[in-house]
Amino acid sequence: MGVKTIILESINHGKGEIKMQKQCVLLHGWGMNSNVWQQVLPQLHHDIPQVNFKALDLAGFGDNKALPSPYSLETIAAQIAQQLAPKTILMGWSLGGLVAIYIAKHWPEKVAKVVLVASTPLFSEQHDWPGIKVKVLENFTEQLQQNSTRTIERFLSIQALGSESAKDDIKALKIALAQSNPADEIALKQGLAMLLNDDLREDFASLTQPVAGIFGRLDALVPIKAEQQMRALNSHFSTVVIEKASHAPFISHKAEFTSALETLL
Repeated sequence: MGVKTIILESINHGKGEIKMQKQCVLLHGWGMNSNVWQQVLPQLHHDIPQVNFKALDLAGFGDNKALPSPYSLETIAAQIAQQLAPKTILMGWSLGGLVAIYIAKHWPEKVAKVVLVASTPLFSEQHDWPGIKVKVLENFTEQLQQNSTRTIERFLSIQALGSESAKDDIKALKIALAQSNPADEIALKQGLAMLLNDDLREDFASLTQPVAGIFGRLDALVPIKAEQQMRALNSHFSTVVIEKASHAPFISHKAEFTSALETLL
């Protein structure tokens, strides 16, 4: 169901022992698909050979056309959870981070560790929480009804905002989009609703698994102040901040991202 993966050796032989690899499933963000990870996967393969990385499409994105009804954070998380082996490392970028937190909370046996990439348990700005201004998300929802392609392109531009390689980052994101089927309109609409309305701060604070995060200091969608608030919520939350990165550090700063991930894993 929309699985994209780079296969690594599943067992290592050493000193008479057979050691199984750790499994890490990657979840993409809103409007994207699993191809977004393809540029960094070779480097992850090379630098972190003890982990087998596999990228999945969220419902309605990429090759995953199995839309749950109703389409909600709960139902799309349940669909992903069914595909996970026990004790999987779950890494979610942006919207994918919300899904990862939800799975870790409700199917804890499936998740050994959560890694959030430019993600937060609450994306919309509140009086006590830094995030995307509510009006911005509401405008995206209105624009989505008129022209989904143009709306996604605008969202990509915001994701790259602040990065020194913004033009190249946007190009890479567009290439990833073009390599698969267009996103389903229901998935796009409901995905924006999740960014606007879903608040998983309590879930995040009470996770029993280790949880880590990789952030870009120049991120326009997940302000660096959110990373500080998250550390206050969960004292076991370990983070790495990439100074010159924006919302897609695994594209703009592949080497730094891979190094950070290796440290966190």
